[in-house]
Amino acid sequence: MDDDIDKTHAELAGFAKPGGRLRQAIDKDEFALFCQPILALSGEERYPMAEVLVRMREEEQALLPPGEFLPVFEHYRMMPQLDRWVVRNTVRRLAAGSRIKRFTVNVHGQTLEDEEFPRFVAAQLSLNRVPAESLLFEIDESDTLARLAAASGFAAAYHAQGGRVLIDGFGRRSVSFAAIKEIRADFVKIDGSIVRKLVTSEVARTKLGAILRVGQALGYAAVAEFVEEQDILLRLKALDVPFAQGFGVYQPHPIEALAG
Repeated sequence: MDDDIDKTHAELAGFAKPGGRLRQAIDKDEFALFCQPILALSGEERYPMAEVLVRMREEEQALLPPGEFLPVFEHYRMMPQLDRWVVRNTVRRLAAGSRIKRFTVNVHGQTLEDEEFPRFVAAQLSLNRVPAESLLFEIDESDTLARLAAASGFAAAYHAQGGRVLIDGFGRRSVSFAAIKEIRADFVKIDGSIVRKLVTSEVARTKLGAILRVGQALGYAAVAEFVEEQDILLRLKALDVPFAQGFGVYQPHPIEALAG
Protein backbone atom coordinates (compact mmCIF):
# COMPACT_ATOMS: atom_id res chain seq x y z
CA MET A 1 0.00 0.00 0.00
CA ASP A 2 2.80 2.42 0.95
CA ASP A 3 4.63 1.59 -2.28
CA ASP A 4 1.49 2.42 -4.28
CA ILE A 5 1.11 5.77 -2.53
CA ASP A 6 4.79 6.58 -3.03
CA LYS A 7 4.41 5.77 -6.73
CA THR A 8 1.38 8.02 -6.99
CA HIS A 9 3.28 10.80 -5.22
CA ALA A 10 6.18 10.42 -7.62
CA GLU A 11 3.94 10.48 -10.67
CA LEU A 12 1.95 13.47 -9.43
CA ALA A 13 4.68 15.35 -7.61
CA GLY A 14 4.25 18.38 -9.86
CA PHE A 15 0.56 18.68 -8.95
CA ALA A 16 0.95 21.12 -6.10
CA LYS A 17 3.28 23.58 -7.83
CA PRO A 18 1.79 26.67 -9.50
CA GLY A 19 0.40 25.47 -12.82
CA GLY A 20 1.08 21.88 -11.76
CA ARG A 21 -1.04 18.81 -12.33
CA LEU A 22 -3.27 19.09 -9.26
CA ARG A 23 -4.11 22.70 -9.97
CA GLN A 24 -4.59 21.84 -13.63
CA ALA A 25 -6.97 19.03 -12.73
CA ILE A 26 -9.12 21.44 -10.71
CA ASP A 27 -8.98 24.30 -13.20
CA LYS A 28 -9.83 22.04 -16.15
CA ASP A 29 -12.58 20.10 -14.37
CA GLU A 30 -10.76 16.80 -14.67
CA PHE A 31 -13.06 15.16 -12.16
CA ALA A 32 -16.40 13.38 -12.33
CA LEU A 33 -19.15 13.34 -9.73
CA PHE A 34 -20.80 10.08 -8.75
CA CYS A 35 -23.44 9.61 -6.12
CA GLN A 36 -24.80 6.81 -3.96
CA PRO A 37 -28.47 7.10 -2.95
CA ILE A 38 -29.52 6.75 0.68
CA LEU A 39 -32.66 4.69 1.21
CA ALA A 40 -35.46 5.82 3.53
CA LEU A 41 -36.72 2.72 5.37
CA SER A 42 -40.14 4.28 5.89
CA GLY A 43 -42.20 7.03 4.29
CA GLU A 44 -43.18 7.75 0.71
CA GLU A 45 -39.90 9.20 -0.59
CA ARG A 46 -37.68 6.20 -1.34
CA TYR A 47 -34.37 8.02 -1.91
CA PRO A 48 -34.54 11.41 -0.20
CA MET A 49 -30.80 12.06 -0.49
CA ALA A 50 -27.56 10.77 -1.98
CA GLU A 51 -23.89 11.02 -1.04
CA VAL A 52 -21.67 12.73 -3.59
CA LEU A 53 -18.45 10.89 -4.51
CA VAL A 54 -15.62 12.19 -6.68
CA ARG A 55 -13.48 10.42 -9.28
CA MET A 56 -10.49 11.81 -11.18
CA ARG A 57 -10.14 11.46 -14.94
CA GLU A 58 -6.81 10.20 -16.20
CA GLU A 59 -5.47 9.10 -19.57
CA GLU A 60 -8.04 7.75 -22.01
CA GLN A 61 -10.80 8.98 -19.68
CA ALA A 62 -10.06 6.28 -17.10
CA LEU A 63 -11.50 7.20 -13.70
CA LEU A 64 -9.25 6.97 -10.67
CA PRO A 65 -10.97 6.01 -7.39
CA PRO A 66 -10.49 8.34 -4.39
CA GLY A 67 -7.82 6.14 -2.83
CA GLU A 68 -5.57 6.80 -5.82
CA PHE A 69 -5.53 10.60 -5.65
CA LEU A 70 -6.92 11.87 -2.32
CA PRO A 71 -3.73 11.00 -0.39
CA VAL A 72 -1.81 13.27 -2.78
CA PHE A 73 -4.25 16.15 -2.29
CA GLU A 74 -4.01 15.61 1.46
CA HIS A 75 -0.21 15.52 1.38
CA TYR A 76 -0.03 18.89 -0.39
CA ARG A 77 -2.86 20.30 1.76
CA MET A 78 -5.02 20.94 -1.29
CA MET A 79 -8.22 19.36 0.00
CA PRO A 80 -9.90 22.79 0.44
CA GLN A 81 -9.51 23.42 -3.30
CA LEU A 82 -10.90 20.00 -4.17
CA ASP A 83 -13.79 20.36 -1.73
CA ARG A 84 -14.64 23.70 -3.35
CA TRP A 85 -14.74 22.03 -6.76
CA VAL A 86 -17.11 19.37 -5.45
CA VAL A 87 -19.39 21.92 -3.78
CA ARG A 88 -19.46 24.20 -6.83
CA ASN A 89 -20.42 21.40 -9.20
CA THR A 90 -22.88 19.74 -6.84
CA VAL A 91 -24.73 23.03 -6.34
CA ARG A 92 -24.83 23.52 -10.11
CA ARG A 93 -26.34 20.05 -10.47
CA LEU A 94 -29.03 20.95 -7.95
CA ALA A 95 -29.71 24.26 -9.69
CA ALA A 96 -30.14 22.48 -13.03
CA GLY A 97 -32.81 20.22 -11.52
CA SER A 98 -32.50 16.87 -9.82
CA ARG A 99 -34.78 13.95 -9.04
CA ILE A 100 -32.81 13.61 -5.80
CA LYS A 101 -33.53 16.76 -3.82
CA ARG A 102 -30.65 16.67 -1.33
CA PHE A 103 -26.99 15.75 -1.74
CA THR A 104 -24.51 15.08 1.03
CA VAL A 105 -20.93 16.26 0.50
CA ASN A 106 -17.89 15.18 2.52
CA VAL A 107 -15.81 18.01 3.97
CA HIS A 108 -12.19 17.23 4.82
CA GLY A 109 -10.51 18.21 8.07
CA GLN A 110 -8.22 20.62 6.21
CA THR A 111 -11.26 22.36 4.79
CA LEU A 112 -12.83 22.70 8.23
CA GLU A 113 -9.85 24.87 9.18
CA ASP A 114 -10.42 27.17 6.19
CA GLU A 115 -12.30 30.14 7.63
CA GLU A 116 -13.40 31.26 4.15
CA PHE A 117 -15.12 27.98 3.29
CA PRO A 118 -18.52 28.76 4.91
CA ARG A 119 -18.66 32.04 2.98
CA PHE A 120 -17.76 30.22 -0.23
CA VAL A 121 -20.61 27.76 0.35
CA ALA A 122 -23.06 30.57 1.07
CA ALA A 123 -22.00 32.40 -2.10
CA GLN A 124 -22.43 29.29 -4.27
CA LEU A 125 -25.90 28.58 -2.86
CA SER A 126 -26.97 32.20 -3.32
CA LEU A 127 -25.54 32.48 -6.84
CA ASN A 128 -27.38 29.36 -7.97
CA ARG A 129 -30.54 30.01 -5.93
CA VAL A 130 -30.26 26.66 -4.15
CA PRO A 131 -31.54 26.44 -0.56
CA ALA A 132 -29.02 25.33 2.06
CA GLU A 133 -31.29 22.48 3.11
CA SER A 134 -30.54 20.83 -0.26
CA LEU A 135 -26.84 20.47 0.57
CA LEU A 136 -25.83 18.48 3.65
CA PHE A 137 -22.19 18.31 4.80
CA GLU A 138 -20.64 15.12 6.13
CA ILE A 139 -17.85 15.45 8.70
CA ASP A 140 -15.97 12.33 9.73
CA GLU A 141 -16.10 11.69 13.46
CA SER A 142 -12.30 11.48 13.70
CA ASP A 143 -11.93 14.87 11.98
CA THR A 144 -14.50 16.35 14.35
CA LEU A 145 -12.67 15.14 17.45
CA ALA A 146 -9.23 16.10 16.11
CA ARG A 147 -10.40 19.58 15.08
CA LEU A 148 -13.23 20.21 17.50
CA ALA A 149 -13.13 24.01 17.44
CA ALA A 150 -12.93 24.14 13.62
CA ALA A 151 -15.69 21.55 13.18
CA SER A 152 -17.93 23.34 15.67
CA GLY A 153 -17.32 26.68 13.98
CA PHE A 154 -18.13 25.33 10.55
CA ALA A 155 -21.27 23.56 11.76
CA ALA A 156 -22.50 26.69 13.54
CA ALA A 157 -21.91 28.80 10.43
CA TYR A 158 -23.75 26.34 8.20
CA HIS A 159 -26.64 25.93 10.63
CA ALA A 160 -26.97 29.72 10.56
CA GLN A 161 -27.41 29.48 6.78
CA GLY A 162 -30.23 26.96 7.24
CA GLY A 163 -28.09 23.95 6.38
CA ARG A 164 -27.56 20.66 8.13
CA VAL A 165 -24.53 18.57 9.07
CA LEU A 166 -23.86 14.87 9.47
CA ILE A 167 -21.30 12.94 11.53
CA ASP A 168 -19.80 10.14 9.42
CA GLY A 169 -18.15 6.93 10.64
CA PHE A 170 -19.83 7.08 14.05
CA GLY A 171 -18.85 4.29 16.42
CA ARG A 172 -15.79 3.24 14.41
CA ARG A 173 -13.66 3.11 17.56
CA SER A 174 -16.01 3.64 20.48
CA VAL A 175 -19.47 5.07 21.03
CA SER A 176 -19.06 8.59 22.40
CA PHE A 177 -21.60 11.33 21.80
CA ALA A 178 -19.22 14.25 22.40
CA ALA A 179 -18.75 15.06 18.70
CA ILE A 180 -22.49 14.88 18.01
CA LYS A 181 -23.28 17.25 20.88
CA GLU A 182 -20.50 19.66 20.00
CA ILE A 183 -21.61 20.28 16.41
CA ARG A 184 -25.33 19.59 16.99
CA ALA A 185 -25.38 16.97 14.25
CA ASP A 186 -28.64 16.54 12.37
CA PHE A 187 -27.71 13.10 11.04
CA VAL A 188 -25.34 10.36 12.19
CA LYS A 189 -23.93 7.64 9.95
CA ILE A 190 -23.42 4.44 11.93
CA ASP A 191 -20.10 2.88 10.96
CA GLY A 192 -19.92 -0.42 9.12
CA SER A 193 -18.03 -2.01 12.03
CA ILE A 194 -21.38 -1.99 13.85
CA VAL A 195 -23.75 -2.44 10.92
CA ARG A 196 -22.03 -5.50 9.44
CA LYS A 197 -22.34 -7.39 12.75
CA LEU A 198 -26.00 -6.69 13.49
CA VAL A 199 -27.18 -10.19 12.61
CA THR A 200 -24.46 -12.03 14.53
CA SER A 201 -23.45 -9.81 17.44
CA GLU A 202 -25.51 -8.84 20.47
CA VAL A 203 -22.87 -6.20 21.26
CA ALA A 204 -23.45 -4.54 17.89
CA ARG A 205 -27.21 -4.55 18.42
CA THR A 206 -26.77 -3.04 21.87
CA LYS A 207 -24.57 -0.26 20.46
CA LEU A 208 -27.11 0.47 17.74
CA GLY A 209 -29.93 0.57 20.27
CA ALA A 210 -28.02 3.11 22.36
CA ILE A 211 -27.33 5.28 19.29
CA LEU A 212 -31.02 5.27 18.37
CA ARG A 213 -32.16 6.10 21.92
CA VAL A 214 -29.75 9.01 22.24
CA GLY A 215 -30.83 10.17 18.79
CA GLN A 216 -34.37 10.59 20.07
CA ALA A 217 -33.08 12.79 22.88
CA LEU A 218 -30.59 14.84 20.84
CA GLY A 219 -32.70 15.12 17.71
CA TYR A 220 -30.51 13.45 15.08
CA ALA A 221 -31.54 10.80 12.54
CA ALA A 222 -29.45 7.66 12.04
CA VAL A 223 -28.13 6.37 8.72
CA ALA A 224 -26.72 2.84 8.65
CA GLU A 225 -23.79 2.73 6.21
CA PHE A 226 -22.02 -0.21 4.55
CA VAL A 227 -25.28 -2.15 4.22
CA GLU A 228 -24.33 -5.04 1.97
CA GLU A 229 -26.77 -7.85 2.79
CA GLN A 230 -30.54 -8.15 2.77
CA ASP A 231 -30.54 -9.79 6.20
CA ILE A 232 -28.97 -6.67 7.63
CA LEU A 233 -31.43 -4.43 5.78
CA LEU A 234 -34.34 -6.38 7.26
CA ARG A 235 -32.83 -6.10 10.73
CA LEU A 236 -32.45 -2.33 10.32
CA LYS A 237 -36.11 -2.03 9.35
CA ALA A 238 -37.14 -4.08 12.37
CA LEU A 239 -35.12 -1.80 14.63
CA ASP A 240 -36.69 1.35 13.11
CA VAL A 241 -33.45 2.75 11.73
CA PRO A 242 -34.59 5.63 9.45
CA PHE A 243 -32.03 5.38 6.63
CA ALA A 244 -29.64 2.90 5.00
CA GLN A 245 -26.78 3.19 2.52
CA GLY A 246 -24.42 0.68 0.95
CA PHE A 247 -23.78 -1.65 -1.97
CA GLY A 248 -26.69 -3.83 -0.84
CA VAL A 249 -28.99 -0.80 -1.23
CA TYR A 250 -27.65 1.04 -4.28
CA GLN A 251 -24.22 1.11 -5.91
CA PRO A 252 -22.61 4.45 -6.87
CA HIS A 253 -23.51 5.79 -10.32
CA PRO A 254 -22.59 8.92 -12.28
CA ILE A 255 -24.56 11.77 -10.79
CA GLU A 256 -26.22 12.61 -14.12
CA ALA A 257 -27.65 9.08 -14.37
CA LEU A 258 -29.46 9.32 -11.05
CA ALA A 259 -30.16 13.01 -10.60
CA GLY A 260 -30.69 14.33 -14.12
